[in-house]
Amino acid sequence: MKNKQEKWNNADAEELFRAILKLKNTDEAKKFFRDLLTEPEMLDFAERWKVARLLDRGVPYTEISRQVWMSSKTIARIQRWLKRGKGGYRLVLDRTKQT
Repeated sequence: MKNKQEKWNNADAEELFRAILKLKNTDEAKKFFRDLLTEPEMLDFAERWKVARLLDRGVPYTEISRQVWMSSKTIARIQRWLKRGKGGYRLVLDRTKQT
């Protein structure tokens, strides 16, 4: 049976990822992502990243939920992606620990 390609994994997404790799620093990233995303989307992405960092440090769901006002279901989903996703969270978490 053939593996079905995920909908998000397409030529347009590939171009987006290439564009992101052209960013040279945090200031450039802020400008690009603020133009690309709405403010609520930016806040959502930032909160997901915060949850991933907190989970990696072993912070309990109840404390995370209190800090970010996110449901335990969403926190559990992020935990699942952290442990059994594509490895993106783990890759960046490990790299940020090195700096």
